Amino acid sequence: MKKRIVIALGGNALGETLEAQMTAVQGTAKVLVDLVEEGYELVVVHGNGPQVGMINTAFETASKADPHFPLLPMSVCVALSQGYIGYDLQNVLRKELDTRHLGIPVATIITQVVVDPEDRAFTQPTKPIGGFMTAAEAEALAAKDVPVMEDAGRGWRRVVASPKPVDILEAETIKALLAAGQIPIAAGGGGIPVALKHGQYRGMSAVIDKDFASAKLAEIIRADMLIILTTVEKVAVNFGKPTQQWLDRLTLADAERFIAQGQFAQGSMLPKVEAAAEFVSSNPEHTALITMLAKAKDGIAGKTGTVITR
Repeated sequence: MKKRIVIALGGNALGETLEAQMTAVQGTAKVLVDLVEEGYELVVVHGNGPQVGMINTAFETASKADPHFPLLPMSVCVALSQGYIGYDLQNVLRKELDTRHLGIPVATIITQVVVDPEDRAFTQPTKPIGGFMTAAEAEALAAKDVPVMEDAGRGWRRVVASPKPVDILEAETIKALLAAGQIPIAAGGGGIPVALKHGQYRGMSAVIDKDFASAKLAEIIRADMLIILTTVEKVAVNFGKPTQQWLDRLTLADAERFIAQGQFAQGSMLPKVEAAAEFVSSNPEHTALITMLAKAKDGIAGKTGTVITR
C-alpha cells in the first residue's frame, strides 16, 4: 500500500499577497507532485495567516465605509480563505500532474473542525487579526462584546481565540477521496472552527492552528507520517545563539524536555513541535518530520529535516 502523508504547508509555501500566492504555489506544486511520483498518497493542509487577515480587514474597511456591511464572523473568514487558497492550489497541482501525465484529480474540501466551546482559549483570546484601529474604534467594538487588545504600542486590534481541534467533520469525505485515488486539500487555515449547538454545528469566533489541525487529521485518517513544512531545514535548540544545535531526531521525551525549557518560540516552532509530538504519541508506528518545503523529499528519505519518533 502507498504510504499516506499529511503535509502541512506554511506561509512561505503560499506567499503573503494575491500576486505572491500565485507565484509561490507554482513551486509548491512541483514539490508535492515530486512526492506523488515517488508513490506517496498525499493530503494537503495549508495555513491562511496573511490571507484571513486580508479578508477580515477588507470587510472591516467596508463596514467602516458603509454600516450596512457587517463584520464577518471569523468562521466565515476562514471558509473564504479555504476557498480561494484551495482554488489556486488545486489548479496549479492539477496542471503539474497533467504535465507529468499522472492524471490524478485534486479537490479542495471546505473543512469544519470541531472545537470544545469550553476550551480555555475562548476566555483568553490572544490571536490578533485584521488591521489596526484607534482607541475609540476599539472601545466601540468592545461595547459590542468584540474582544480587542492593544498590540505592542502600534494600535488596537481585534483578537480571537485559538482552541485545540477535537474532530474533523469531513474526515470520511477525505478518506473517500483518498480511496478513489484523488488528492484532497483539506483543513485549510486549521479548518473552520465549529461546535455543536442545539443539534447543529455552528461557527465559532476562533482561528485553529493549522499544525494542530494537521496532526488531528493525520491521526483520524490513519496517516503514516505528518510533515510540517516551515522556513528552516531542521529544528534547533538555543536558536540564534552561539550554542545553537540543529536536531536530526527528536524523541517524545526530548521534545517534552525542550518544550519545558522554553527552547521553541511561541507562534513559531513551538506549535509545530507540539503538533508533531501529539501525532507521534497517538500511535507507536507514527512518525513526523519538520523541514522546509524544498527539502521535503530528502527529509522523507532520511537525508535532512528533524524526525520525531517515540
